[in-house]
Amino acid sequence: MTSQVEAFLQANQAIEIHQAEPLSLYTFTKTGGPADLLALPKSVAEVRQLVASANELTLPITIIGNASNLIVRDGGIKGLVIILTAMNQIKVEGNLVTAQAGAGIIQTSEAAYSGSLTGLEFAAGIPGSVGGAVFMNAGAYGGEISDVLTRVDVLMRDNQVQTLTAADLDFSYRHSLIQDNGSIVLVAYFEMATGVAPTIRARMDEVNALRAAKQPLEYPSCGSVFKRPVGHFVGPLIQKAGLQGHQIGGAQVSKKHAGFIVNIDHATATDYLTLIEYIQKTIWAKFNVRLEPEVRIIGQHKQG
Repeated sequence: MTSQVEAFLQANQAIEIHQAEPLSLYTFTKTGGPADLLALPKSVAEVRQLVASANELTLPITIIGNASNLIVRDGGIKGLVIILTAMNQIKVEGNLVTAQAGAGIIQTSEAAYSGSLTGLEFAAGIPGSVGGAVFMNAGAYGGEISDVLTRVDVLMRDNQVQTLTAADLDFSYRHSLIQDNGSIVLVAYFEMATGVAPTIRARMDEVNALRAAKQPLEYPSCGSVFKRPVGHFVGPLIQKAGLQGHQIGGAQVSKKHAGFIVNIDHATATDYLTLIEYIQKTIWAKFNVRLEPEVRIIGQHKQG
């Protein structure tokens, strides 16, 4: 164990930290190499402590939410990985829903429903965390996080907490300022309209039924792989290219929905990435359309 790691562990004894932890235990794809250090903080204070220690020791920091729209390369991640899912408190007060970054967006939509608040029905089946949903302006079935988010508390690179409004976050399709400024989402605030509980529940049930009918929920996957190119839909493009069902290693273009890649037989992250590249090259060659990944791809390539 290096002196750098020893010093980090010594400074953070009260926080749950694992060494050389396989990230395949946490990702929805069931793939990914190890994290040098993996921390599971339970509070904002613990996150700040981890960041302060890592900065002091010049350890790189990677933030992960629910790891549902994520591929971690097989070489893993150097330095410190912080997974925020233990920070998962949700509170409903009047028309305001407050959710910590590690809370599930599904659970947050359920909390909104419990308060007869409308606006998060579209998120009833999205398996990501609140922090991840803000990070990428997650959306489905005609709704996006930017429609209902009013502000977020974030930890800036200098380890100070700031509040940013929705306008500050520069939201666009699958993009927010968080992707550019290196800050960490801590708490999100959703201001919502009062609705009719049975109507809200009906829409949530409809969204979940559509998802179950169209998406390959029976296999591990990284969710929607590609952003929607202007003027096209990803699934039909991949189908027209004859790639539905195409398999590399244990990764397969889903036979249920061609916009998804599923792990059907002990796939590696390299299988996923090789298949993604093959799809991109084929779609470009056949249709002159560039497919840009929606899935976040991080980590090191495996050596040897």
